[in-house]
Parts: sequence; C-alpha cells; structure tokens
Amino acid sequence: MISLDQSYQSIERQYLTVTALTKYIKVKLEGDKHLVSILIKGEISNFKRHSRGHLYFTLKDENAAISAIMFSKDAERLLFSPKEGDHVLIQGRISVYEPSGTYSIQVGKMTLDGVGELYQKYEQLKKELEEKGYFRLEHKKKVPSYPKVIGVVTSPTGAVIQDIINTVTRRYPLAEVHLYPALVQGPGSADSLRNQIIYANTRKEVDVLIVGRGGGSIEDLWSFNEMPVIEAIYQSEIPIITAIGHETDFTISDFVSDLRAPTPTAAAELATPNKQDLFKKIDEYQEAIAFRINQLFLDKKTSLVYLDERLERLSPTNKLTQLKDSLRDLDEKLVKYMTYNLEMKHIRVDRQLDLMKSPVDKLNAYKQTQAHLTEKLHQGIALVLQLKKSAFDLERKTLTSLNPLHVMDRGFALVTKDDHVITSIRDVNVNDDINLRFKDGYVDAVIKGKKEN
Repeated sequence: MISLDQSYQSIERQYLTVTALTKYIKVKLEGDKHLVSILIKGEISNFKRHSRGHLYFTLKDENAAISAIMFSKDAERLLFSPKEGDHVLIQGRISVYEPSGTYSIQVGKMTLDGVGELYQKYEQLKKELEEKGYFRLEHKKKVPSYPKVIGVVTSPTGAVIQDIINTVTRRYPLAEVHLYPALVQGPGSADSLRNQIIYANTRKEVDVLIVGRGGGSIEDLWSFNEMPVIEAIYQSEIPIITAIGHETDFTISDFVSDLRAPTPTAAAELATPNKQDLFKKIDEYQEAIAFRINQLFLDKKTSLVYLDERLERLSPTNKLTQLKDSLRDLDEKLVKYMTYNLEMKHIRVDRQLDLMKSPVDKLNAYKQTQAHLTEKLHQGIALVLQLKKSAFDLERKTLTSLNPLHVMDRGFALVTKDDHVITSIRDVNVNDDINLRFKDGYVDAVIKGKKEN
C-alpha cells in the first residue's frame, strides 16, 4: 500500500521563473481595459526632469503613492511647468517595467487641479496675446511728466482711491484726480472696468489713467485677465498705469498697459512728479541761469578786451611804427640786392676776360684736359678687364668642381638602367642589363649578383 507522502512526492511540481511571472503580470495589467486609460489626481513629489525632456515623479495622496513617467513628446504639449507640490489631474495608463518588476503610470496628459486650471488658462491666454504682439514696446504710450488731471478706474469704496488721492496731494497738488467708479471683482466686473476705460477715453478730460484694485486671490483678480478689460486697455488712447493686487501679483492687463505699478500708491508716484524734486530742480535751474549770466558777462568782458587790443593795434601811432619797420626792412633788402648784382657783374667780367685769351692758350688747355681724360679712361678699362677676368676664373673653378666627368678621373663611373641613374643596390636585380659610363666611353654589363652592406 502506497503512503500519502509517497503519493505527494510522485506529483511533478511546476515552478515559474521570475521573468515568466513578471510577463504574466505585465500582460494582465497592461491588457486590462479598466487600466488602459485611467484618470487620476494627486500631488507631485520627487520631481525630476531628464536631459532628454522626460518627466519622472511620484503621484501621491494622504495614503498611497505611485511612480509616474511622462515622455518628452507628451511633456512638450504641457501648458504649465510642473514642479514639486503641484496638485494635478492626469490621464494615462498602467505600465509594467519588467527588469525591476515595478509598475507605474505612463502619463499622456496632465493639467493643474483647482486653482491650477485658472493659472493654466492665464498662461495660455498670455502666450496667445504675446504672439499677437499685445505686449510689444512699440504699442506703449509715454506717461506725461506733468499731468493736469489723473483718472482712476477702481472701486469707489476701496482703499485704492484714497491712497491715490493722498499720494497725489502730497507729491503734486497741482493735479486733479477724477474717479471712474467700477466693479473690480465678481460677476459683471470685467464689463464694468471696460466701460469705464472707454468712457474716460470718450471724455478726454484726463492726461493719464490708473486702473487698479487691492490685493486678493487669483480668482479675485481674474477680471483683469479677461479680454474685455485687456482690449479696452490695449485700444486706449490715454496712457494707462495698472496697479492690480500686491507687488508679486501679475495680471495680463499689467503686460498690456503702458506702465505697471506694484501698488496703487506706486502708481500715483509714477503718474506724478515729486514737488520736492521740482523745488530742487527749480533751484538747479536758478543756479544754471546765474551761471549762464556770469558766463555771458565774462564773454562780453573778453570781447571788450579783444576790441580794446584791436583798437590799439589799429591806432595811427601803431600804423606809423609799422610803416617805419617796413621801410627799414625794404632798405636792408635793397642793400642785399645791390650787393648781389655787383657780384654777378664781377663774374661776368671774369668770363669776358677768359674769352679774350689767345687761341693757342685755349688749345693747350684743351689738350691737357684731353690727355687727363684719356689716362682716366685707360685706367677704367684696365680695372673692368681685371674684375671680369677674376669673375671668369671663379665661375670656371666652380663649374669644374661640379662637373661629373671630373669625378670620373678618380675612377668613378655613372651607372644607369633604362636611362635612369642607379643610386642604390635596391634599384637593380640579378640579370638586369645596366650601362656604365666612364670619362672616355660606355660599357654595357649584366648583374651577376648583389650583396647589401
């Protein structure tokens, strides 16, 4: 009778390899219709951007975490720059990496969650308007340096209008402030802001327009990111300064406006000169005027001195002195001229006396000159012949030393093969026909053997 243990041992056991198990899991997970396209939300952590553009991160919530990867071709289509801590909405699928047996989310699309959607919309609209040229410097109008009337589009009950009035009164009390009341958040605020900007342009009673409100969340400031307000600012003929939110807040209206201020108070400062600076500039102008007047007096005084010197130089006494000096110079020149003429007369007389000599004396003088010149000619010819002879001897010696036939006098011969000069034993082989040239003839020969040194 066979025992139970023996029966169990007789059954052949089947063991799976790790690879086979992993492949099975991969097929099950990646083939599950519920996991081919999944929607999941969570917080980004351990974010890394590969040099090739791939994104690696962990998607987590309070109780769990899962690895995620987004390849560069999908990451290029993102409308925001992911970072650590972002809450995101993801569309992707499960992917199993066989070598390590791990699974992850392969992300195809990703957007920001909650407030992130507004930010994404903000970035998209900003990009579109930038491409259309709404932010270009050539569209910016210059804010006047000394405005007479400053318009403010804001809430009539907020602190913005009071801050602007106080700042303008303190800095430049010559300017008036006109309020164009508008809703700055909530339903209808975008249309209210647009209408007041257009109304201010229609009235044409202000030199510069401040559009702004106090701080708040991105939802509170969203009216300034809507096209009605943006178009009104872009089309405005009045220069517009925006002062929206806090210093770190930026709306699209800030990029479109002619000047952006971090706060309403700063906007009022940008719109007006400081009276203290004006007083200082007036003092500087007074100093400059005084300097110019003193400079003018100095210039006139210099001109007077110059005219006085000119008058003295053109006086009759000076004129008489100049004529005396000129007469003295002419007298000296006359003496020099007469002396020169006398010397020339003496030279001519000497020449005439020379011509009066007898023909015999002249002939003897010419003969002496001819003999002297003949002797010099013979000496020159002899010197030239000697130099040519020396040069000829030197060239002959050089030619003799370079003559290959001269070398043959010492027992050397010129060896050629097929009319080519043989200079090495490697140029010939056994049984080759060669030609030997001596100083007095030629010899034909055959190579019987060769031996290298």
